[in-house]
Amino acid sequence: MAPFPTAYSCHILPESDAEPKVESTSEFDKVSYTEVGSEHAGQRLDNFLIRHLKGVPKSRIYRLLRKGEVRVNKGRVKPDTRLKEGDIIRIAPIRVAERGEPALPGKQLKRYLAENILFEDDGLLIINKPSGLAVHGGSGISLGAIEALRAERPNAKFLELVHRLDRDTSGCLMLAKKRAVLLELQQAMQRNHIEKRYQALVKGQWPKGKATINAPLKKNQLSSGERMVRVDAEGKASVTHFKIVQRFKEATLLDVRLETGRTHQIRVHCEFSGQPIAGDPKYGDVQFNESLRDSGLKRMFLHASHLRFRHPLSGDWVEVEAPLPKDLAPVLTKLV
Repeated sequence: MAPFPTAYSCHILPESDAEPKVESTSEFDKVSYTEVGSEHAGQRLDNFLIRHLKGVPKSRIYRLLRKGEVRVNKGRVKPDTRLKEGDIIRIAPIRVAERGEPALPGKQLKRYLAENILFEDDGLLIINKPSGLAVHGGSGISLGAIEALRAERPNAKFLELVHRLDRDTSGCLMLAKKRAVLLELQQAMQRNHIEKRYQALVKGQWPKGKATINAPLKKNQLSSGERMVRVDAEGKASVTHFKIVQRFKEATLLDVRLETGRTHQIRVHCEFSGQPIAGDPKYGDVQFNESLRDSGLKRMFLHASHLRFRHPLSGDWVEVEAPLPKDLAPVLTKLV
């Protein structure tokens, strides 16, 4: 699925004697009072404000806190203050330049999201994210999966990402509808209590004995500003498990299980093994990628296919599977 790009910007007005720019008549122009609901109990104040004051730069929010222009129950507070249900937050007026309308999902994306809910109850939502859709806005992307879902569910009191997927990776994406669910699932992920499996097509013949790659990963930034992840002895511990699903003449389909969840982990471990993921524009093999275009591969062949975990509210096991997308399944039929 093609990306869904839209963008808007918001800037704090400079203090000067020049003719002022047109300012918004938003809720930021007057003192506001907000009562903390149960869904935000235990959340840090700064994180609450970043979500609550959409469009206000983080630097401005922290300046408000330093100057005492944000108060909780009439008292000055620190950014790391943990909120309690019933707390009253007072926020001083904030001068903000006029913003465009927030990005909204189009008909195609709305339909896709509605038709690709894999699991939902009172505390949890799992969708089959399409390739090309970022999980959240940022870096020039104003509309990601989380923004689209919030726009479609304006009455939702709480909706947050439990984890992330690369923009080009499709498959199972979890979102919490309650703060308690978010915290429980994130802790479960840290303890490796959530089984996350992927399907990946890689270059060449994967050796039978290569079942696990244990290689630390470290984020690096190139002079161009591009972020890359590399195997590095000084990096964070990273472990990935592999199982052969099907062999082809010049490629192998793998079932991949994450033991840790580092940025680009599967992609870098495959590249490190000498067998990069098909269609990977960052860590892949250019010639291999080109050879697969005739088979119809137009994006990275990495799909988050499976989740298994205990539900934080009921304690029951939840098992969810996302079928291989329509843009990937035909590729396998053309390989020999």
